[in-house]
Order: sequence, then structure tokens, then C-alpha cells
Amino acid sequence: MLFVGDDWAEDHHDIEIVDGAGRRLARRRLSEGVVGLEVLHALIADHLGDDAEPESVMVGIETDRGPWVQALVAAGYTVYAVNPLQAARYRERHGTSGAKSDPGDAHVLAELVRLDRAHHRPVAGDSDLAEHVKVTARVHQSLIWSRQRQTNTLRSMLREYYPAALATFDELAGRDALAILAAAPSPAEGRGLTVRRVERLLKAAGRQRNLTSTAERIVTGLSSEQLEARPAVVSAYSGSVGALVAVIGELVRQTEKLAEQVEAGFGRHPDAEIYLSQPGLGSILAARVLAEFGDDPNRYADAKSRKNYAGTSPITKTSGKSRAVLARHARNRRLADALYQQAFCALTSSPGARACYDAHRARGATHHQALRALGNRLVGILHGCLRHHTTYDEATAWPQLRTQPDTVAA
Repeated sequence: MLFVGDDWAEDHHDIEIVDGAGRRLARRRLSEGVVGLEVLHALIADHLGDDAEPESVMVGIETDRGPWVQALVAAGYTVYAVNPLQAARYRERHGTSGAKSDPGDAHVLAELVRLDRAHHRPVAGDSDLAEHVKVTARVHQSLIWSRQRQTNTLRSMLREYYPAALATFDELAGRDALAILAAAPSPAEGRGLTVRRVERLLKAAGRQRNLTSTAERIVTGLSSEQLEARPAVVSAYSGSVGALVAVIGELVRQTEKLAEQVEAGFGRHPDAEIYLSQPGLGSILAARVLAEFGDDPNRYADAKSRKNYAGTSPITKTSGKSRAVLARHARNRRLADALYQQAFCALTSSPGARACYDAHRARGATHHQALRALGNRLVGILHGCLRHHTTYDEATAWPQLRTQPDTVAA
């Protein structure tokens, strides 16, 4: 067997190859791309036995995505995606001086897969369709997060010089607010708007109902008295707000277009029906959950393994007489966000989920703690549905509700 440590950077890879006894066979810096990958294959072939299979080559690298990793998997190598935090802690095992180098990190990764690979997970063999859903779902979520950050910046700006706009619009990223702020980014321009012009702006933005009443409310709100900022400050802020409104508007449009791609890709997946049957999951949220869990049937040994990866199961810290049960913060943030939203939405669509949440609240859990516990339970239910290839059934998922209050395993 050969063990390869791959410390990657944007334009190169530091490679170290060791044998089963830990003897260094090769150490090279390879360029990113086809040429570097060909050199790596040649180095491995030089030291791999004629009758050895590609699966006997263990590769440790601190990422699970990208063309380089996909090429390693396609070559038949067993690739371990090592968490950078784990690699950093393993480096301390080799020395306490704090010294660090790229070749040294490659050596650490090679030793890690040689000695401790049983404690790490190989890169999952997800289908091409699952990878497609992952890319589109992640970009869609990133656009939403970016839009929210820009909207928060817009809110902060308006608070400084245009409080009437904040009082008038509840949703600054909504079509009404963006249309009006683009036409009237300053308090003076807002006060100069007429009901007829606002109606035209709202209609052009896509509003079809309640045009007159909405226009009257906006005109009244923007014409209300407010504290005035200095003219020089107002002109600077109004120009900045105009630019920011254009950015947010484009983010909104691109997010909507990408949502269609997410739904189309997810709808073609064979497990889409199972995911959509789960309480609290719509097309977009279900696509995110599928994207982050993947569809490799052998990736999760049991429901506990899936819960641990999701970060919904708590961790226990014990030392001497002290014992604490804490939330798991080292987790996949995108997956945790999707499962938290699922748990919240399930409260109104599943009586069993609602009873589970209420039972935790009755035992003294906070709202967030109860939602995390409910999300943990829902992950276990999803695992069972995927394992048995069956859709969600309320009676099967919550049988204990017939006789006793729900108890959710951590």
C-alpha cells in the first residue's frame, strides 16, 4: 500500500508518498492541472507493485471538492478529505514547536492516512446529479446570504439619513422598496413623489393588486416629518443607496433564476419524492438537504452517523465530577441552517413534530434547543426513509404519541 499526503494550494500541490512502514518514497511540488496530475500518477506507478490495485493508494487532502480531487477519485485511489482542524491537531502530535511548512503538512497528511485512516471518512461517491444539485443549491444559498448582507448595509445607511424610508418599508429587498428607493434615494425626492407616479413605479416593478392603497401609504410615509441630516451627507448617502439598490435588485433577480435551476435539478433526482415527503421541506430546502448529505448509500453507517455529520446531535463533555451536554458547533453550516429551517416549518405541518417540540419546551428547553432536538429527530426519520426507500408517514414516524409523550434521543 502507498500513502500520499497532498497539501494543496491555489496553483500547486506539495506531495509526499510513504510506504506501509512510514519510509518516504517521494516528495515533490506539483503544479495544479493536468501536467501535475500526470506527474503524480507517474510517481505512484513507480512505487506501486505491478499486481496492486489503485484502491491500495490512500490519499489524504484537506478538501473534498474540485477537479483535482475528482480526478483522484476517478483514478480509483481511496481519497480521505481531512478536516483542516484535525490536520492541525495531528501536526502537534509530530512536534510542539509550532513550526509549519507545506512539505511538512504533506508529511502529516501522509502519516495520518497511514496510521489513523480508520477514524476518517473517505470521499463519498455521490452521483453526478447530486453534485449538480450541490453546486446550484450552494450558490443559491450564497446569493441569499449576500443579498441579506447588502440589505443590512442598506438598512444601516437609511438609518443615518432617511428614517422615513425605514418606517415605510418592512422588507427593503422587496420589489416595492427597491423600485421606490431607486427613483427617490433621498428624503427630498421621497417627499416629491405623487400617488400617480408611485403607482406607475409599483406597476413597473410587478405589483398588480392594491396599487392605489399601497401608493397612498408609501407617499404618506415618505412625506412624514423626520430629522434632517446635513445636505453634504445626504447627497453622499443617496448616491451610495442608489448603487446599493441596483446591486440588491440584481441579486434578487439572479437568485430567482437560480432557484429555478435548483428545483429542476432536484426534481430529476430519484430520491426527490422521499425528501419532499418530509415535514417542513419544500423544493429549495429539500435540495439543500440532499446537496449537503449527498446520495452515496454507503456514506452513513446508521442514523447516528448521519446526525453527527448534520451537527444536530449534542456533544457531552465530562471531566471528573462535571458533566455538560452542549450543542455541536463544529458542523456543516449550510446543512445545519437547512435542518433548523425544516424543524421550524415542520411545527405547522406535522402534529408529531409539534408534540416533540412542545415536550422539550415543557421540560425547560429554550426555543432554539427544542428546535435542534426536533431537527435531530427529523434527521433520523429521513435516514430511515432513505434506507428503506419509502416516503414519510406520520403514524410510523411518531408511534409513541399514541401512548406517551415524545422522548427524543440525543
